[in-house]
Amino acid sequence: MHTITQARQLLQWAVVCASLALSLPIVANAADELPQTSPEGLELQKDTKARVVYLKPGATVGQYQRVAILDCFVDFAKDWQKDFNRDQRVTGVRVTTKDMERIKAGLAAECRKIFTQELQDKGGYQVVDSPAPDVLVLRPAIINLAITAPDLKTPDMGRTIVQSAGQMTLYLELYDSVSNTLLARVVDPQADRRGFAQSANSATNKAAADRILRQWASALRLHLDAAQGKTPGK
Repeated sequence: MHTITQARQLLQWAVVCASLALSLPIVANAADELPQTSPEGLELQKDTKARVVYLKPGATVGQYQRVAILDCFVDFAKDWQKDFNRDQRVTGVRVTTKDMERIKAGLAAECRKIFTQELQDKGGYQVVDSPAPDVLVLRPAIINLAITAPDLKTPDMGRTIVQSAGQMTLYLELYDSVSNTLLARVVDPQADRRGFAQSANSATNKAAADRILRQWASALRLHLDAAQGKTPGK
């Protein structure tokens, strides 16, 4: 489940699903456009809160009391670096590969932190590292990451006012930790929508990312709670 080949396959399928999901109007039913069955035999679900959800027929997550969270893979939107640098009018302000690696590492760490807070601290689902019959494995990836005004930590950047910090897409797979059986796949693109303009910096970008990450993590926690018959708010 963790080989280089499988990681590439993960990214390829993620890009396909995310591209199709992003191409659909918000009001459209994604189930009308996407493949009804994934390569692994998962079935596309209709009328879900996330944009795209595939489930293994007959699978349930009601038996899982603990979770294992794999490192989050992060990838920028295609041509984001080139497009950002092309549009910059300030000499010397350019996104470098080093900048992108720093941002990806920070977002991956933030993903683990937020999901741990929501699932373990709020939901009571202990985060562990070892497989067991009651352990659900989370394999998160964040793709199509596009930041409107990344904080490049250069003195020449000046002040940038933005309506939205950017957008990113969650690509999450759920596995049984003992059998490595793929149980579910979720693809959910989200954008920062504050409704007002503000100056962009590392703090505001982080806050926007945290809001989206918490939305995803909370949705997963509530789904696990519902599968186990827990009363909302308990």
